[in-house]
Amino acid sequence: MRWFTLKFSNSGIDWFTPALLLMILLGWLFPGPGLKSGTFSVKVIAGFGISVIFFLYGLRLSIRQLIKCAAHWRLHLVIQSVTFIIFPLLILVFRKFFTGGDYESLWLGVFFLAALPSTVSSAVVMVSLAGGNIPGAVFNATFSSIAGILITPLWMGLFIHGAGGGGMDIFPVFSRLAYQILLPLAAGVVLHPRLGELAIRNKGFTRYFDQSVILAIVYSSFSNSFSSGVFEGFGLPVIAALMFALFALFALINWVIYLMTRKMGLSRGDLITALFCGSTKSLMHGSVMAKVLFSNLASAGLLLLPVLMYHAMQLAVTGLMSQRFAEKDR
Repeated sequence: MRWFTLKFSNSGIDWFTPALLLMILLGWLFPGPGLKSGTFSVKVIAGFGISVIFFLYGLRLSIRQLIKCAAHWRLHLVIQSVTFIIFPLLILVFRKFFTGGDYESLWLGVFFLAALPSTVSSAVVMVSLAGGNIPGAVFNATFSSIAGILITPLWMGLFIHGAGGGGMDIFPVFSRLAYQILLPLAAGVVLHPRLGELAIRNKGFTRYFDQSVILAIVYSSFSNSFSSGVFEGFGLPVIAALMFALFALFALINWVIYLMTRKMGLSRGDLITALFCGSTKSLMHGSVMAKVLFSNLASAGLLLLPVLMYHAMQLAVTGLMSQRFAEKDR
């Protein structure tokens, strides 16, 4: 148990959830700095930070390693189809119950969560702890991150119109994604042969930088939402119901993954990888995408709320799951 706690702490994610809650609280109590505009405002700094995040991510990305892992197509098919097709479709089933109602923005936030790519670092850490297929986890987490830059906006473009007013024209969004995310990512990949080792050696620093940018985005988004009165009418019963729904969704997705891996005849190691990579969602991508997709919406904080709640839940539950898998291997 001590070994698990140490490893989990070393992953750099133990302090992050309380810090996210603190940013939400600060957005409620002191929204002023998050609302300001200008060269050194929180919004602008977070925007530059997004580009740096993806540049550093590109530096650590080895295309050669990804190509080597690409042959295990059955595992990749399970994870990517769950991440980008089954997950969103499960939420889409409930759309008719929320259209035009008080909780339509909340449904859109859950759909946004469902359309996001898999998390990268924590999924690979959990697969490693549980004794799963680590190369498969690295491949799928990386592929999902890159594919999500295009797939998530396409899903959201179907439903963003009328959600809080403002709408979304998909072409300007892709243009912004191109210069803010894709170009820095591509530059990092090109420089990987020269600077990749240095970036990997200092991944602890880059992780803290990533998390700091996410905290800035969360603070800015919630400052705007609290100031606009978006959360009025969403009391504790609604938040509790949302948390229960997200937990049920997580359990359902894991059950679907289990059935699919059995049907495909995949090994126990592949099952572990599919569970941790297919059921988790990336807070980093969620924060970045929310800033790009919902920049004109006052409800950006509300739309990000399910992502934050799911993030906290998935860390707790996958931590317990990885411990159980590790104990069975002894």
